[in-house]
Amino acid sequence: MNVEKGYVDEPIEEGIDLREEILRLKKERNAIIMAHFYQREEIQQLADHIGDSLALAQMAAKTDAPVIVLCGVHFMGETAKILSPEKTVIVPDLSAGCSLADSCPADEFEKYVNEHPGHTVISYVNTSAAVKAVTDIVVTSSNAKEIVGSLPEDEKIIFGPDRNLGNYINSITGREMLLWDGACHVHEKFSIEKLLDLKKEHGNAKILVHPECPKPIRLVADKVGSTQALLNFAVEDNSQEFIVCTESGILFEMQRRCPEKTFIPAPPEDGTCACNECEYMKLITLEKLYNSLKFMAPTIEVDKDIAERAVRPIQRMLDISRELGIIK
Repeated sequence: MNVEKGYVDEPIEEGIDLREEILRLKKERNAIIMAHFYQREEIQQLADHIGDSLALAQMAAKTDAPVIVLCGVHFMGETAKILSPEKTVIVPDLSAGCSLADSCPADEFEKYVNEHPGHTVISYVNTSAAVKAVTDIVVTSSNAKEIVGSLPEDEKIIFGPDRNLGNYINSITGREMLLWDGACHVHEKFSIEKLLDLKKEHGNAKILVHPECPKPIRLVADKVGSTQALLNFAVEDNSQEFIVCTESGILFEMQRRCPEKTFIPAPPEDGTCACNECEYMKLITLEKLYNSLKFMAPTIEVDKDIAERAVRPIQRMLDISRELGIIK
């Protein structure tokens, strides 16, 4: 079995129905397939659970399935393994990384934390297990505002790694958190000029923006929120047209839930593509998913010491989220 490329690189029999075989193997392995909203449509269609980072973390903590196939990026697989160390956690392509997580090397972040003693360290879930291990509380875009707001007003906070999300939380809570200078390459690429031009063409459309976007994009939004929050808004709002400023994979679920509405992906600054995609999220294909179930690889492993330290801030996030009524 060849996994040198980060995925099982073995030939697939000609003529097989990949969808049917994936479902058969899933049942045979007693596995559960989880997929992030940014995954390819065909992956989302096969998933048992689809969600944002908070939902996937919650599902990983709750599931009784002995095998979790996490169709997302590497840190999501790590989070699932940390929460369920006794389970087999598979990510069909281990090279599915995250530009935001990569912008925060664990050794540099730990040095930054040590240079600012007396601060509560809050890390976005889009980080490596090693960064979580030097963190007090993990947050997602779904719960960051509420968790930060639940802390004493005079509490000193370091927030990393996303400067855009951190700036947004500061602006709506009145905090002055110290921010690590990281960002997501997908959300950084949106063009305010192209967005405003698109708005001129679709005057009645509401603009939905992820908080990882820079401030100029957020300022013109009708709704700023996590992928789940943007989805909920699109479902519940009476508008019939929306311009969506986040990774375009979410449009599949939006369109599925609201077939009568129109969803327009906001374009990036450069290139001719009409949408903005995360190349890491799109690395997972039906072929890789099939081979991962067939060969039960590649699996996620987390150093025991790091896992023991990283689970505490993740669990604290889940506990605070339950206390605040964000999750049940």
